[in-house]
Amino acid sequence: MDFFTTLKPEVQRKFNWTLKLIAMINRVPIKFFKYLKGTTGIYEIRVEVGSDIFRVFSFFDKGQLVVLVNGFQKKSQKTPKNEIALAEKLKRQYFDEKESK
Repeated sequence: MDFFTTLKPEVQRKFNWTLKLIAMINRVPIKFFKYLKGTTGIYEIRVEVGSDIFRVFSFFDKGQLVVLVNGFQKKSQKTPKNEIALAEKLKRQYFDEKESK
């Protein structure tokens, strides 16, 4: 939510639209939702507004629940490795905390 609240209203609207799309259809176009190869089940939600590109990493819990973990504005062709590492760390924390309850 911290990342989301920093975004311009038009970017927030596009993110909301994209999340609704992911929730509503079974086969989301790769343009909006893509599995990141070489990860432990991390997906990238992709939003473009004008020339700005934004990403939010996510993963599935029990197949249906999409957990959003970290977002950033993409400024180069390559996805930053530190952002992927953070998503992996947050995923482990999520499941560790869930198991301990």
